[in-house]
Amino acid sequence: MTDNRQSGDERYLTFRSEEGLYALPARLVSEVIRMRPLARVPQAPKSLLGLANLRGAVIPVASMRSLLGREEIASTATTRLIVLDGATPVALAVDEVAALFAVSQSEISGADAELSATAGEQLRGIFQIEGKVAKILDMQALLDRAFAQDASRQIVSAAVVPRAEKTQARVEQRRRLVTFDVAGQEYALDLEGVQEIVTAPGSLTLVPGSDDAVQGVMAYRDRLLPLLSLRVLLGLPSATLGRSKVIVILVGETWVGLVADGTKSLVSVDPDHVEPAPPILSARAGGEVKIAEIYRAGKGRLISILVPDRLFREEVMQRLTNSDRAMNPRAAPTDAERDQDLRFLAFKLNGNEFALPIDAVDEVARVPDQITRLPKTPRFLEGVVNLRGVVLPVVDQRRRFDMPVMEVNAARRLVVVRTEQHRAGLIVDSVTEVLRCPPQSIKAAPDLTGEALGLVRSVINLEEAGRMLLLLDPSELLSRAERGLLDSFRKETTTKAPRQPRR
Repeated sequence: MTDNRQSGDERYLTFRSEEGLYALPARLVSEVIRMRPLARVPQAPKSLLGLANLRGAVIPVASMRSLLGREEIASTATTRLIVLDGATPVALAVDEVAALFAVSQSEISGADAELSATAGEQLRGIFQIEGKVAKILDMQALLDRAFAQDASRQIVSAAVVPRAEKTQARVEQRRRLVTFDVAGQEYALDLEGVQEIVTAPGSLTLVPGSDDAVQGVMAYRDRLLPLLSLRVLLGLPSATLGRSKVIVILVGETWVGLVADGTKSLVSVDPDHVEPAPPILSARAGGEVKIAEIYRAGKGRLISILVPDRLFREEVMQRLTNSDRAMNPRAAPTDAERDQDLRFLAFKLNGNEFALPIDAVDEVARVPDQITRLPKTPRFLEGVVNLRGVVLPVVDQRRRFDMPVMEVNAARRLVVVRTEQHRAGLIVDSVTEVLRCPPQSIKAAPDLTGEALGLVRSVINLEEAGRMLLLLDPSELLSRAERGLLDSFRKETTTKAPRQPRR
């Protein structure tokens, strides 16, 4: 960019959108940057392209083409983001930034602005530069028009779950299990003991002379994490790492990653169906001695519940503890520090990442093959299922967010969400992980998200990983009308369950 500034002139940044040349006072511009990866906000105003990460801050990105009523196009190599300064920063996606010019007030014509404006434009004035007309946009008017806020809405704070909701969510103190696959068998750990679930890295740093169960170490947050094979610990045939999942747990003072073939589901436990492992199992050699309890999940599904302390021989734990202290001299986090961390269930919809507070999630299961349709209901309501004797309404979350319909595949999951008044199953594209992060990673959703403001409570900004997840408000996943429908539905189905369709 060139700067032709003279004393007493005001500087204007010029840029192109479609065929038009526009200008903004340079004093309103904080910086100009290249296009960034965006987190798309469902049901947001058309002009909102998404949210971007700017050095740890979450800012909304608005399309200048859309603000001017023009057709949106994909970003190109010349696309730039003009970050406007202010109490609530916003970035404008423009086709190309032209130059920086110093313009005297006498060169600006306000009278001709109205005559020069075409459909969609709102101008403060015009000036001529290098034989072309540059139009000075009234950005505040354009933004107000595109992102008019409901006066009754308040900007949501960065608190992930209000205290009242937390109290309500924990009243029942439900026991929940994270289940995973090891050599074709289903095992589980109590969710309370699982810190996080992440994808295994493509390569590991090997530890010479280590136990057979130790597969290596990986970088995990600000420490090195030893990875142990659940196959070896359970006396099952070993396998290559592949697309494995790492279940992060804390055993004593040592962080350990348990490598499973894959995670399966999150299950809310019926205590009447949990039994101690038969004593005969303890007398047998192999992995079965590690099993503490068996959960009968129904339809012949048996889940073996493990206890972390039983997985490791004493000498292995001693060696791991010594290695952990050597590799990670920083003291292990205290209970108070761990309690401050927040946990979420991360999932995908239409290629975008979303999250729900783990306290609001009852369980995660496969989408049932048979869903009973209900007549005269909105298209978002896929139907109802009988989940272990309880009738559960099922919401197609893609349709709820006006996203393209997805073909049925094995990766889809049913996330059972509980709010103070409702319980429903949400169909999502896939569940990726159980995520743990400190409160400072949670940023308040910008107030430029229009009608989506209530839905997207906050943003999980993982700057180092280059990820941004939209944190959904469980109580806002259904509109008032839809909640009313479910209230009526709940009253009708408390007395009898719907007849299952014939196979």
